[in-house]
Amino acid sequence: MQEEGAELDRIVMQWRRERPDIDPECMAVCGAIWRAGKRLSQGLKENLERFDLDFPSMDVLLTLRRQGAGQSMSPSKMATDMMLSTAAMTARLDRLESRGLIERQRDAKDRRGVSISLTKQGFSLADDVVVGHATAEDAMLASLDAKERAELRALLARVAIDKS
Repeated sequence: MQEEGAELDRIVMQWRRERPDIDPECMAVCGAIWRAGKRLSQGLKENLERFDLDFPSMDVLLTLRRQGAGQSMSPSKMATDMMLSTAAMTARLDRLESRGLIERQRDAKDRRGVSISLTKQGFSLADDVVVGHATAEDAMLASLDAKERAELRALLARVAIDKS
């Protein structure tokens, strides 16, 4: 962990030497975020591979699972929640449906609409996946106490706000 900070400090110093007209500190902050994100992704891969899933498929399963047993969502609502295009959502849904993990049903309220829900197998799998997911994430954040986790979450939320 100390090595990561030292590496980023070295990069900042190099940029200060080469381009003293810019402040490279933002590069170090963004670099730290990218590196942490990469570590987090790597740390979750093992859990996903155990269930023959990728991140996009896990995202769909857990989005549906957190709605509650027997609940469904429209593909467009899921795409909005997951910040995806409807085309990307369709591809994800097709893969999960072919595995028998989700099912599409005509929306009773809108005959043109479709709702997506977990099958019994999908619900069970999502429950197993989320336990491994939370365990892995908790382990990767073990060096942070509850207050630090809350502070980091708040800071990253501020960075994520689109001000354009």
